[in-house]
Amino acid sequence: MKKLFVTLICIFMLLFSFSQVYAVSEAAVLFLMISPGARASGMGEAFVALADDATAVFWNPAGLAFQKGQELTLMHANWLPQFGSDLFYEFGAYRQSFEGIGTVGLNITYLNLGKQIITGEDSPEPLGEFSSYEFAVSGTYGTKINENWAVGLGLRYIRSALSSVGAGAEKGDGKANAFSFDVSTLYKLPFLPRLSFGMNLSNMGPKVTYIDAAQADPLPTNLKVGLAYKIVDDQYNKLTITGDMNHLLVKRNTDGTSDPWYKAIITSPWTIVEKEKENIGSDDEKEIGQSTIFNGILSAGVEYWYSNLIALRAGYYWDEPGKVKFVSFGAGIQYNLYRFDFGYVSAAEGHPLANTMRFSLTMGF
Repeated sequence: MKKLFVTLICIFMLLFSFSQVYAVSEAAVLFLMISPGARASGMGEAFVALADDATAVFWNPAGLAFQKGQELTLMHANWLPQFGSDLFYEFGAYRQSFEGIGTVGLNITYLNLGKQIITGEDSPEPLGEFSSYEFAVSGTYGTKINENWAVGLGLRYIRSALSSVGAGAEKGDGKANAFSFDVSTLYKLPFLPRLSFGMNLSNMGPKVTYIDAAQADPLPTNLKVGLAYKIVDDQYNKLTITGDMNHLLVKRNTDGTSDPWYKAIITSPWTIVEKEKENIGSDDEKEIGQSTIFNGILSAGVEYWYSNLIALRAGYYWDEPGKVKFVSFGAGIQYNLYRFDFGYVSAAEGHPLANTMRFSLTMGF
């Protein structure tokens, strides 16, 4: 068993080091992918193998099983500040442990997309306005299989209200309801007690239908795998590094249809793309062929705590095809059962996520 885990970890680290990663989203209700918690934000959104606070309801429900007592987390963020002041994101999560049963978590996620103007098909004259928003309510549960291994489940109701009217001559409107579920695990290696492995397969469920079944869009089913290692863990100093690899399990076919989530788990990880190779020679010949690449997103983070009072964080997020690359920073201050966290995204000028700030408050009971 020990050799097996060491082998798996080595393979995972090689993927981190050498994989070209590509992620192109063609899913609906993508607000489910927005990462909650200013703490995780400051760590480059690499948190699936740590998941040691109430935000585990999103990152890894299995992480709830290792938590005791009660905790409430609230977060606010002005979303995509460069596009408008009326876009904002809210997240609230609560967890409570029950002796001999496990830990239960509840959370609400809300994304306000602001007011939209209704115009005619042939005229820019405003005919009215409406507000767009999306929200989800979920319940999660985590329990231990043994001292070092836990599993988790999550169920979620989703409401998407993008428009009050249809587009053009289409019937219906831009509103939809959906359901999804998550399965996850968290394992703390007994032979390396400071190292943990986490995995979360989230947002599995039927497609989202706004108009009719023929135009339904898949949920953003996502596989997140990660490692966390506590380099230093003593009374006054704690230093932890984390690394995650994400893959969006959405497969769009050439005919415009998309595979259901249970099929996309198999079909979506690998993509064949055209690759151009230049041969160095007198004629400067170029050879065009095909290359099979793995679709994924990489992120890594580090967190330092001094005496459980002050925390400093940094991270890096890398999504090459989505052109989402940024460095993040964060800090936290804790007093008794209260913790305030701040996360900041430092992206290039003009990037949609540039200057995105997250604030969260965590309270224990």
